[in-house]
Amino acid sequence: MRILLQRVSQAKVSVAGEPDRSVGRGLLALVGVGPEDDEATARRLAEKTATLRVFENEAGKFDRSLLDVGGGALVVSQFTLYGDARKGRRPDFTGAARPEKAEPLVRAYAEALAGQGVAVQTGTFGAHMDVALVNDGPVTIWLDSAC
Repeated sequence: MRILLQRVSQAKVSVAGEPDRSVGRGLLALVGVGPEDDEATARRLAEKTATLRVFENEAGKFDRSLLDVGGGALVVSQFTLYGDARKGRRPDFTGAARPEKAEPLVRAYAEALAGQGVAVQTGTFGAHMDVALVNDGPVTIWLDSAC
């Protein structure tokens, strides 16, 4: 899995015909799934997401986690995190897992994150989504299956 975490003061996902889903202070998690990923990977990265200390304490040091600050998480699937643009001008997305494998693992990540005690909102897998965020910091962290 590849997860791009952005610390946000707010984030929202909009999908045509569906109500917007949003979080206040917390993390936006853009989640891509690779062919070798499994539920254990999803659970491990969810635990890492919930406990990663990327929020500042009173001294301004990164010493607090999403759980510590009571923040929420907006989880949005994004297969383009597996785009390979080393050759040509069009990214190759064959490194991403097929949708039938990826969708349950994105859901497993979101459910495991909620199981850690995080208020989770999600996008709609496979839909065209508009994502809006206010990046706090900015702070952006890259997680992958090797973490």
